[in-house]
Amino acid sequence: MILTPQLRVVFRAVVATVVPAAVSLDGPRWRTLEQLVEGTVLARPPRLQRQLRLLLHLIQWLPVLRYGRTFSTLDPARQARFLSYLQDHPIGLIRTGFFGLRTLALLGYYGRPEAAQNIGYAADPRGWEAPG
Repeated sequence: MILTPQLRVVFRAVVATVVPAAVSLDGPRWRTLEQLVEGTVLARPPRLQRQLRLLLHLIQWLPVLRYGRTFSTLDPARQARFLSYLQDHPIGLIRTGFFGLRTLALLGYYGRPEAAQNIGYAADPRGWEAPG
């Protein structure tokens, strides 16, 4: 399991910051989102899984140095400001980690069948050959 109960709280806060509409998800929809992400991450090497867990721990605790609170307890504006800081960080590895996590958040939210339907996404196995 990649998302321990403690990391699940952080991950949900990240997702809700990256995709503000996620705040309206109920329990089953969050579990679907997390299952999509877990399945994707479990297909990756163990080293990458450890790096993701480390990144989530850092995201949770680094804001304490600046705001005196953990990431998951910050207000949405400060959460967004902190993630923006990671997105634009001068160290490439930190930016890369953030964009990987952001990609997982987007995958989890928009990869749910309900979200795909809501945005009008209708993938077809025939690809471009499918009638429009």
